[in-house]
Amino acid sequence: KYIFFKICFLSYCILVLVPGLNLTWPGSPAEDFMYQFKGTCYFTNGTQRVRLMARQIYNKEEILSFDSDVGVFVAVTKLRQSSAKSCNAQKDLLAEYQAHVDTLCRHNYYQTHNMVRRALLPMVTISPARTEPLNHHNLLICSVTNFYPQQVKVRWFWNKEEETSGVVSTPLIQNGDWTYKILVMLEVTPQPGDVYTCHLEHPSLQSPITVEWWALSESAQNKMLSGIGSFVPGLIFLGLGLVILTQIGPHSRGLVQ
Repeated sequence: KYIFFKICFLSYCILVLVPGLNLTWPGSPAEDFMYQFKGTCYFTNGTQRVRLMARQIYNKEEILSFDSDVGVFVAVTKLRQSSAKSCNAQKDLLAEYQAHVDTLCRHNYYQTHNMVRRALLPMVTISPARTEPLNHHNLLICSVTNFYPQQVKVRWFWNKEEETSGVVSTPLIQNGDWTYKILVMLEVTPQPGDVYTCHLEHPSLQSPITVEWWALSESAQNKMLSGIGSFVPGLIFLGLGLVILTQIGPHSRGLVQ
């Protein structure tokens, strides 16, 4: 099985890689035309066997190619036979192309190997689309962000039962830094005590991530906020007390002595 990477060359690289190559087209060339140079590396069992295919394309038609397994340029069209003959007469050019198996293919393989194999842990959050009281229709959004690779499976559960209806997902969104994000939404009419769970599977995880969203009544929310409001000041006073004890501790010991 071949694993291949496309090598993208800038237009000026054509002249660097193919010095002296006759790029003129017989007859009068069209006013608008497109010339492409494409290099493809094929790998078998890592870098145990590497093959370079360099192709020249004129107006979407391949005209000339170099196969490192063959070692020479081959004209794909009759009009390019003279170009192939000219290239094959340049032994230094043939050697340079053959060397690209190592300088480009193998080099790029080792440079990109760790990047291709890396895995970034996703971040998962649940939030309602709107601030609505219970017993009202709403949309829960499970946001999965900053993950790589792109293979991901997101499922919704309602009170431990998987939900398949009312689930809507965005396509994978590329962040531009090799990472992805996706939003998976569930239509809900939450009742007091309902528990909604976003279940995520990803290659970077040894076990799935689950994030829960609880449907709390207004009184339950007030009790929770009241508890948090009482806990935070107590934690602050505890911290201040520890700081004071730490500062006066040495002085107290000195007075006792």
